[in-house]
Amino acid sequence: MTLYVDSSALAKRYVAEPDSDAAESILLADPRWVTAGHTYVEVTLALARRLDEDDVSRAQESFERDWARILVVRLDDVVCRRAAAIGVATGARTLDALHLAAAERAVGRSGPLFTFDVRLAQVARSMGFAVLGA
Repeated sequence: MTLYVDSSALAKRYVAEPDSDAAESILLADPRWVTAGHTYVEVTLALARRLDEDDVSRAQESFERDWARILVVRLDDVVCRRAAAIGVATGARTLDALHLAAAERAVGRSGPLFTFDVRLAQVARSMGFAVLGA
């Protein structure tokens, strides 16, 4: 199986915070991860905001190692148009709509979507995704 991982779930792998242990367990249970291209920006900024300078370097190195093996869905015209349609239909925020469109392309609506973002999880469930995390 392939696990669609959003930024909120992936960031917990590098930052010790509530649910980090649960996130790690879910991530390690499925070695094939997929995410959207904008996840790189979201996770990098989350690390910079949540960690001090020494810790952010180590966390970014770990993230870069993981990023090299993650299947990344490009935010091409098809994904962006689908994200816009999802946002209009559901009221999803922009980055959430991009995650949903990328997940739909990568794993289909029946595939697992891993997130700790409650709003994203609610919209994903309303669309028929199997949601892990939130």
